[in-house]
Amino acid sequence: MLELFMALEKYNDELVLERRGLHTKSVRQMDKKQRRESAEFVADLEEGTMYIEHINWLDFDEFDLPKPIYMNLVRDPVERVISWFFYARSSYKNAIEYRKRPNQKIKPESWYKKNFNECVRSGDPECQYVPHTVKDTIANFKRQSLFYCGHHDDCLPFNSPTAVQMAKEHVERDYAVVGSWEDTNITLTVLENYIPRFFRGAKLMYESRSLIQFPSLRIYIVFSIPKTVHNNKITNRNKNKRKPFIEPEVKEMIRKNFTSEYEFYYFCKQRLYKQYLALNLKELEVHGLLN
Repeated sequence: MLELFMALEKYNDELVLERRGLHTKSVRQMDKKQRRESAEFVADLEEGTMYIEHINWLDFDEFDLPKPIYMNLVRDPVERVISWFFYARSSYKNAIEYRKRPNQKIKPESWYKKNFNECVRSGDPECQYVPHTVKDTIANFKRQSLFYCGHHDDCLPFNSPTAVQMAKEHVERDYAVVGSWEDTNITLTVLENYIPRFFRGAKLMYESRSLIQFPSLRIYIVFSIPKTVHNNKITNRNKNKRKPFIEPEVKEMIRKNFTSEYEFYYFCKQRLYKQYLALNLKELEVHGLLN
């Protein structure tokens, strides 16, 4: 999405990509003062500004501020945490962390070579996604719904039906589009039609920017680590091409702990499909598919 925004900025002179959020450290819960500062910063941006930050949903009404156009992305919850497990061990990410904090203790070789299948089966705390836990021994970013739920204490318990219900309400009320790179064509089509000022030409651009060289800006994907098959075009630079094989049995073991997270994930996907179908009602009617 970052590289798509960069391309759209070049394509449309009326759009500006604000890059501050790319360098802002993410926190999983803000106090009121932090929320106000973030909301005021966004509200003060000029019209036509595209802004990306890993931040939970903000209630702009709480501070009597105009709302931005919210959009976001979701990904299969289990695939998402598996991707984070290996992304946390990537040489690229750790090189950046070391450059920021050269005096920090380097993790042992065994940590970098840890096997995810064995990690789950052995009961290793890093790979145990325990429902209703609030604190994690090791950060694993398993709470996808947290980004849509907000900063309330009820948003913190993992796989919480309450948190997921709050997240659904915020999506329905405040998010223009919640897409997914698992449905690239549908997502880009809906973005173009529901947020045309910012995404006009996005689909064509995504498919055709094969010769563009983008600056080496990257964003740590936490809420959704996109996966795309369009090599040499607008790609996800965080994609781990060396992710080992994960046993289906292992995925099933942890999937049982993501019931509410999957409920939210499918809710967002269904909403996306409904938006897509709404754009094609006339064509569907012509072919008799609405009866």
